[in-house]
Amino acid sequence: MEEEKIAQGTYNFRNMREDGYRYVDKTAVLYPLVTRGRDSFFFISRPRRFGKSLMLSTLECLFRGERDLFKGLAIDKMDYDWKSYPILHFNFAGLKVETLETFKIDFRSYVKETLTKAGCTWNEADFPGANFSRAINTLAEASEQKSVVILIDEYDAPVGHALNDIKKTEAIRQELSDFYIQIKNNVGAIRFMLMTGVTRFTQLSVFSALNNLTDLTMDERYATLLGYTDEELEANFSKTLHRHAEVMGLSYEDYREKLRWWFNGYRFSPDCEDKVYNPYAIGQTLGALKRRFVGTWIRSGTTSTVVNYFANNQLAEQDYENVEDISEEDLDVCGLKNILPIAMLYQSGYLTIKDFQDGVFTLGIPDEEVRRAFNSQLVQKFAEKDGDQYRNATCRALKQADFDTFFGNLSDLYAHLTYGSKEKRVQEFSFQRILYVLLTSSGFFRVTAEDRQSHGRADLVAETPERVFVFELKVDGTPQEALAQIKEKGYAEPYRHSGKEVHLIGLSFDGQTRRLTGTVAEPLA
Repeated sequence: MEEEKIAQGTYNFRNMREDGYRYVDKTAVLYPLVTRGRDSFFFISRPRRFGKSLMLSTLECLFRGERDLFKGLAIDKMDYDWKSYPILHFNFAGLKVETLETFKIDFRSYVKETLTKAGCTWNEADFPGANFSRAINTLAEASEQKSVVILIDEYDAPVGHALNDIKKTEAIRQELSDFYIQIKNNVGAIRFMLMTGVTRFTQLSVFSALNNLTDLTMDERYATLLGYTDEELEANFSKTLHRHAEVMGLSYEDYREKLRWWFNGYRFSPDCEDKVYNPYAIGQTLGALKRRFVGTWIRSGTTSTVVNYFANNQLAEQDYENVEDISEEDLDVCGLKNILPIAMLYQSGYLTIKDFQDGVFTLGIPDEEVRRAFNSQLVQKFAEKDGDQYRNATCRALKQADFDTFFGNLSDLYAHLTYGSKEKRVQEFSFQRILYVLLTSSGFFRVTAEDRQSHGRADLVAETPERVFVFELKVDGTPQEALAQIKEKGYAEPYRHSGKEVHLIGLSFDGQTRRLTGTVAEPLA
């Protein structure tokens, strides 16, 4: 059975179609956008490597009237007019931002290159915005349709890359705003405009100036425009999915369930509950056909920049699996000086919509890939040391029931923690979250926090194929009291007949010093 040809490094529409790579057809969803008429100014934000560039390259071929590339796709059967337009296509992801002057030079050079490639003249005496404005009108006048198409990929990248220096960031934002304002100044010459990015910086003038800009980011009609649904995955990659299940030694049903757990957790609209797989992760996973699932999307970048938005006390206190009572305004990036960490985590793809009720969101980590990598970064920040090495040694010790090593490393972790100056005591939840983050980041365990039982909730349960570890934590108590509660409440009973070793673990902490003060472990009798 021949498998589908799957792109792992090619995300250009023309190349994928000409070279025979499998293309998940999104043209039916694009059709209402490209046939709306001249009032077609759109914006959509999605996490990095989520198909934004492929979508724009698809639109570029569409607006060039290259119908041959669309044979067999949905839009080829629709009443699209296939007219050709001049196109100005920008991608600002690679611009240098080491200094403001570096950015200005690189920005000017890139805009010049893009406009001259499109056949426009460049006036060295003018700013990039003035040249952009002139190019829009020149191309429109020279075209049969008397209008142009503008595609802007990663409009926010220079701002996002410079957030460690707010003064520089604000200056870069102003440079970009002076450029983007030309879109408003020349709306009569523009047939279609789509701008993509990771974050929605609403103070960029493009949002205040373009009052007819339609934001598709949370529109339920476009919730699955980027990413793959379960149905799309089955329809496009069925042969490869079955082959990968064989390679992993799993039944097809078990394989698909694990694939969902690893990569299918993104929800982008409060009004549409459909989830999508990360397309980059799917391409890398099905292209490689490894014997186990590994992080892919997360390895193409780092979470450290996002993590650095937090103070340690915020890290300790927040349950990222269940972030409740978040308004839509909380998810927007308005000012640069006081960016809400939750907004950055959401827009960057480390959190996603889990629920929407009564006008507020509940967010959570989207999938196992992100959970492991993000929690590993938190462990590194907690421990102030090499997160991977420390984490693996500590979690491997627990996995092997080497409690002396595990308790020793755990004590070292809590000793390194710092908390906000206003915090007089650290509550049990803080200690529990740190333990949860440590264990989930390793990939060794299936971890449940607040594991519900008939007589209460175990603080934390960690499972491997061989063993189950049931934890109870006490602040200003004793580990023996914690152990007694596990037994009294029967927290371990659901695992008694699992065929696994079951271990009961009691931990005690000093609420003033924030140290791990006592430990005890014993097997289930």
